[in-house]
Amino acid sequence: MNHLTALCSVLAFFSTVSLITSCAIREETPIDQPPQWAREAIWYQIFVERFHNGDMSNDPTTEDLAGGWPGFVPDDWSITPWTQDWHKPDPYFNSVHGKLDTSGYPVTDFAAKTSFRRYGGDLQGVIDKLDYITSLGVNAIYFNPINDSPSLHKFDARHWRHVDVNFGPDPEGDKALIAAEDPSDPNTWVMTSADKLFLQLIKEAKKRNIRIILDYSWNHTGNMFWAWQDVLENQENSAFKDWYWVNQFDDPATQQNEFSYDGWFGVKQMPEIRETEPVDHAKAVTISEGNLCSEDAKQHMFAVTRRWLDPNGDGDPSDGIDGYRLDVAAELPLGFWREYRAVVRSLNPDAYLIGEVWFQSWPDVLMDPTPFLQGDIFDAVMNYRWYRAARRFFADIDNNINASEFVTQLQTLNTGFSSLHQQAMMNMSASHDSPRLLTSFFNTNNYKFNAKPEVNSNYKTGIPDESTFARVKAFLTFQFTQTGAPQIYAGDEMGMWGSDDPHNRKPLIWPEFQFENESQHPLRSSSESYEVKFNESLFAFYQSLIEIRNTYPVLHKGEISYYESDDETSIVAYAREGKDGERIYIAFNMSSKSQDMPLPLGFMSSTKVRVWQSSFPKMREFVMQGSIRMPSLSATIVIIP
Repeated sequence: MNHLTALCSVLAFFSTVSLITSCAIREETPIDQPPQWAREAIWYQIFVERFHNGDMSNDPTTEDLAGGWPGFVPDDWSITPWTQDWHKPDPYFNSVHGKLDTSGYPVTDFAAKTSFRRYGGDLQGVIDKLDYITSLGVNAIYFNPINDSPSLHKFDARHWRHVDVNFGPDPEGDKALIAAEDPSDPNTWVMTSADKLFLQLIKEAKKRNIRIILDYSWNHTGNMFWAWQDVLENQENSAFKDWYWVNQFDDPATQQNEFSYDGWFGVKQMPEIRETEPVDHAKAVTISEGNLCSEDAKQHMFAVTRRWLDPNGDGDPSDGIDGYRLDVAAELPLGFWREYRAVVRSLNPDAYLIGEVWFQSWPDVLMDPTPFLQGDIFDAVMNYRWYRAARRFFADIDNNINASEFVTQLQTLNTGFSSLHQQAMMNMSASHDSPRLLTSFFNTNNYKFNAKPEVNSNYKTGIPDESTFARVKAFLTFQFTQTGAPQIYAGDEMGMWGSDDPHNRKPLIWPEFQFENESQHPLRSSSESYEVKFNESLFAFYQSLIEIRNTYPVLHKGEISYYESDDETSIVAYAREGKDGERIYIAFNMSSKSQDMPLPLGFMSSTKVRVWQSSFPKMREFVMQGSIRMPSLSATIVIIP
């Protein structure tokens, strides 16, 4: 039995949708294909805690942070003001300086101290800004984890089944509701106020034709997770002992504690879920077959998955989310993912599954995602390889590549999986796990390795220069005209800058706020500071590109052909062509001088065209009488009506 046959068998077993309805939908979206809407997506990634504080009454307290890294909360802790200078020390920083974290290391540097920070972002804040998101042109939101957790990042879940209590209107009431449940029995689960607010957010988003996916990690839990707490308390007698990689239980007959377990990449705050086959990822992430060891753990994950795909359990997924982004996906076995896909598609045949398939070995080798894109696991992966290649051509960096090598890399990236999966890929720019786009282009080193001042004294942290803005605009034109769905990390369209974590997680610079100037990083001797404000011009640039992407379907599904890659002129050009004859030509001049745009042989000089350029992002119409001049470090789009 091959994988797809097995997948369909599991699908039939798990199906909760009526036969007539599901068959009708599956004719439109086969189990082995991505949903059609995914290729039309303009992804907007939201890190809720730093997005917008819409309800100050639910802001976190010291109790809410308990159990998270670094293992303690200072008595004088307080919420950080939204508009405060990012590099300004919080009053409690002195209280934590030098204290030991859960691994025995002292908390001394600025980046570590910012892990305590909370700004109060919540779901009401997202609802309040849905019209802003719509005005940008976005039609799909990818939420970083919103499950209940003591940390900022929220991959160390306390509960997978509930939205974080501080993202909803009644944290204390929600805690009481959660405490009254049996977490291992879905029949006892209720909807908290935070859960209900998330459902309201889904409803409001769908009114605006915005789809939503949620971020989950089934690879590990937090150390405050209910099942792990039971293991800690009951040791070998715990009903959940097989959920985790426990190496040795405590012997109550001895004074010492022999309890030993594996955390994700050694991080003890995140005990790792046990698979049927042990795989050592220390030197390189290795793709493996197999499944999860505990059937109960797996069924709990499936129950949580069902909860958000079909919240009222009536077989109609229209009130639920549209899919999942799966964290550290390559570190879980393929057998689990095949079964997971069957469960998801049985609930919503139009759901989208995207995996984080990133580094094979740190910091240079990115993983080939082909095994995950054969129709039986994911619809797409986060296209980090695509971004790394693009940055090496568009940015002025140490290991840049020329035009011909760039095109060769692009063509190589899409081998091994279908054009439908290529169209569904999430073409990355910046994220919560890498420097913001402007800062990434402003610096010359590897885009992820040593990409912050704490480990690289030469890393630039201030407002980028004009050349960087020009290069970023050329890249964005590339991103929005390529095969695959473009992704925006919320705040990049506002002109935000910041190095790698935690500096990529500053609170968003909404135009209605007056922000303090941002001082130079504490490790720098310079007293220089930078004005922090919403960049109206860059926002309008994003709007213009998104309008082009949404207006011309050929950019979603058309064939792509590269007709120019000149190393001497640093020009790359390609065409997007549809079956109905629709044609769009895109060219990039990454040299230091203006040059004529190349057009394919056979292009008629008297053709009526529409032209858009990154240096002047307004659509212009005229009849071609000669060549089109491209300024240096710019992109040009030519549309044939």
